[in-house]
Amino acid sequence: MASSLIGQEAPDFTLPTSDGGSFKLSDLDGSWKVIFFYARDGSPTCKRGCLSFKEQHDLFKSLTPPVEIIGISQDSTKDHDEFKQKLDLPFALLSDEDRLVAEAYGVPIFLGRFPAKSSFVIGPDRTIHHCYDWLFRPRRHVARILDSLSRING
Repeated sequence: MASSLIGQEAPDFTLPTSDGGSFKLSDLDGSWKVIFFYARDGSPTCKRGCLSFKEQHDLFKSLTPPVEIIGISQDSTKDHDEFKQKLDLPFALLSDEDRLVAEAYGVPIFLGRFPAKSSFVIGPDRTIHHCYDWLFRPRRHVARILDSLSRING
């Protein structure tokens, strides 16, 4: 279960990005970050979740210190690129096609085919401070993350 990771070091990983590059979590050591796992590019709830992070992106960046947002799903980098451009998302989308990273973070699959939507608030030392599941309420989910970050950094 993802919540059992609270207080532990976030597993490091390297994944391909929507623009054809690669992203390594440990490259962001020293900064706060939110990693969110979602099911599919374009599904209604996932689209709302990504748009909620986009709507609050400036607020995440205005926190002291600023917080990086990273989205991860099983979709291909090509699908991510199209989705990111269509929604004009200001944060990285990473492709975890074989779910190795999702599994390392304990993100479950429901009914054998629906990946959970989970987010992790990770500190500068890569300690996991909070994890949230957001199956049906992406807007409330983003507000809860912002609230926890303001309490931590307040």
